[in-house]
Amino acid sequence: MATEAAHRPPLDLYGLNARYANAAYIAASKTNTLEKVESELLAIKASAENSKEFASFLENPLIGRDIKSKQVEELLKGQTSPVTLNLMTTLAGNARLNSVVGITDSYVKQMKAKRGEVEATIISADPLNKTQTAAVSEAMKSQFPKGAKVVLKTEVDPSIMGGLQIQIGDKFLDLSVGSRIEEVSRTVV
Repeated sequence: MATEAAHRPPLDLYGLNARYANAAYIAASKTNTLEKVESELLAIKASAENSKEFASFLENPLIGRDIKSKQVEELLKGQTSPVTLNLMTTLAGNARLNSVVGITDSYVKQMKAKRGEVEATIISADPLNKTQTAAVSEAMKSQFPKGAKVVLKTEVDPSIMGGLQIQIGDKFLDLSVGSRIEEVSRTVV
């Protein structure tokens, strides 16, 4: 029982994509291939997003499950770990290959949680320089658990007019000029 707990995914994610991602996580944990499976799934996701032919194959409901399973096995056998191969053939057999991008995203969330990584996105009207990014990052440190590794992304959105919008996990802080103008216009009218 204690060994089963050691292989549990760090996050409780729900839904169809999470069910497959959690199963893959447990299987990869038991075979000590968590990082390898993550990189393989990210490569498959990139292929699905960049290749129209591969994306069409994944999404085409007219190709039978048996044919898809055989083609996936031929394509991935010897190229991927047994965990990734098993996941992909299971998805093909269950007519769920079109969910591979969402499943990969759920698996990556589990891996980031395992590594103690917290994703934060800073949205600004103009690109931030290194000094500004460092200052915002320093100011946000109190929002993260101790020992967390912060993965900081910056985005530019001119529609916010100025200020910042910050997303940390599922928390969203809007300090933009655009939202303040909207707030004032609602109270004046």
